[in-house]
Amino acid sequence: MGEKRMLIVPEELIKKINDNRGDMNQAEFVEFLIDSQFQKEPKKEQTYITKEEFHAFEQDIKKLLRSFLEFFVSYGLELGKQSPKNEFEELTSKLHELEDNLGSDSEKGKATIKWK
Repeated sequence: MGEKRMLIVPEELIKKINDNRGDMNQAEFVEFLIDSQFQKEPKKEQTYITKEEFHAFEQDIKKLLRSFLEFFVSYGLELGKQSPKNEFEELTSKLHELEDNLGSDSEKGKATIKWK
C-alpha cells in the first residue's frame, strides 16, 4: 500500500459515508466511489436541434399528415363511398390549408400512392 495522507472533509460527508459504506472501511468506500465514477462511459456531448432543424421536422410532419389525408380521401372515393358534400369540402379545405402552411418547400421525399 502506498503512502497515506489525511483528507479533511465536513462532518456531514463523513456521516453519509458511514451510513452507506456497509462492510467497507471509509478509505475503501471512497476509493470505490471514485473508481466507479471514473469507469463510467465518458459523457457524450448533448446534442440539441436548431430552430431550422425543428422547422424542417415540423414541415415534414405536416407533409406526412397531408399524405395521410390524401390517402384516406382517395381511398374513400375509390371504394365508391358517397360521402356528404360538406365532408368532402371540409377535407379539401384542410388539405389546402396544410398546403398553404407548408409554403413553397421542395417536393423531395414526397410519397404518392396510386390506386387502380
